[in-house]
Amino acid sequence: MDTFDLIVVGAGPGGYVAAIRGAQLGLKTAIVEKEHLGGICLNWGCIPTKALLQSAEIYHLIRSASHFGLKVSDVQIDLKKIVERSRSIAQQLAGGISHLMKKNKITVFMGQGKLEGSGKLCVTEPNGKIHNLKAPHIILATGARPRILPGLEPDGHLIWTSKEAMTPVTLPGSLLVVGSGAIGVEFASFYQTLGTKVTIVEVQDRILPVEDAEVSAFMRKSFEKQGMTIETNATVKGLKKNKNSVTATFEQQGKTHTLEVDRVIVAVGIQGNIESLGLENTKAKVEKGQLQVDAFCATAEKGLYAIGDVAGAPWLAHKASHEGILCVEKITGFASHTLSRSNIPGCTYSLPQVASIGLTEQAAKDKGLKIKVGRFPYQGNGKAIALGEAEGFIKTIFDEKTGELLGAHLVGAEATELIQGYVIAKTLETTEAELMQTIFAHPTLSEMMHESVLDAYGRVIHF
Repeated sequence: MDTFDLIVVGAGPGGYVAAIRGAQLGLKTAIVEKEHLGGICLNWGCIPTKALLQSAEIYHLIRSASHFGLKVSDVQIDLKKIVERSRSIAQQLAGGISHLMKKNKITVFMGQGKLEGSGKLCVTEPNGKIHNLKAPHIILATGARPRILPGLEPDGHLIWTSKEAMTPVTLPGSLLVVGSGAIGVEFASFYQTLGTKVTIVEVQDRILPVEDAEVSAFMRKSFEKQGMTIETNATVKGLKKNKNSVTATFEQQGKTHTLEVDRVIVAVGIQGNIESLGLENTKAKVEKGQLQVDAFCATAEKGLYAIGDVAGAPWLAHKASHEGILCVEKITGFASHTLSRSNIPGCTYSLPQVASIGLTEQAAKDKGLKIKVGRFPYQGNGKAIALGEAEGFIKTIFDEKTGELLGAHLVGAEATELIQGYVIAKTLETTEAELMQTIFAHPTLSEMMHESVLDAYGRVIHF
């Protein structure tokens, strides 16, 4: 039996980061991965989708070249190369994770891990070879997979999950996206930008339902302007597969509708990978498909922890990485802190982009807080106009009594980069006073952040 100080099961952005931090703190560390280093995020999620979206954005810019005084003709889409670039980037970064494991002297086991009692893990390689491992601390970072609903089962050909949507052989002429969270919206944006006729069907009353209501309304208007069809308060009841198309049936306000499309993407959430882990051999508790953990990611089984998607929402790579670090630091007695979920940013890399942190305006009101709200439009910013990106706005929400930054909501160009300014401010417990006194470089998009804060207190300058 191989003995370690720490074993991490799953090598995604939560697992491999936890393993590296463990090694840094002097723990003899092993990591177990059944499929590929980097997990879903690096191989089939965060990174390769952003590569696809970058290609779509460049295509959009080239088609808008005349606005910048440039003449471009005969612009063509090479879908095969777009997909190949996305896959090669994922493979490059996966190789980087392998290097990091070697650099930090982390032992890698490729296979399925199963708990066999306190501190014991059996790893079965694809060829059947078995490794018996032991450690006083085991972290489960097994991630999640697309949620499947009855009647909407993907077949990999006509009905896709996010994985098939990343590797199309041809562009579908029409596409139905079921669900309008970040994943659904990103794929809808990618295909719409490349010329596919896209329809989104969302069961709730607005798209991107976790975002601020103003952002959701703005995104709907923007997408519809691009030619997308959006059906909210609608439930897909079934998908009938034809020879090379799908007929979807959905209900909306008591009426039944049908829609025939070339392909369907089912993006109705995810579910944690808790199967085949041997949890029945532990005291760990599972509720609604998620491992229950305390503030430092410990389960009810001594020495067993869970981080990332398998431990619940928000299902974000950066949340998983952060949990991995705080969990290992708690194990080693290193100065640690708990995770403040209100300080976790969310990003959607569509066209336009969406980013947010903290409370929405409605959530703040629901808490009974008296608030001050500021807004500033991209069209009031010189840099945005010069970039040809005057669509969007920034919204900030403050506690009227204390000046605490409660939330920030951005929609528009580079919103996913700009949000970090508010993340830092919120983490440092910055008030409106410090933000107002902060000097923002000119000309930059970040000036809109300043103006939005000023607007909340009746001091906006450029609008």
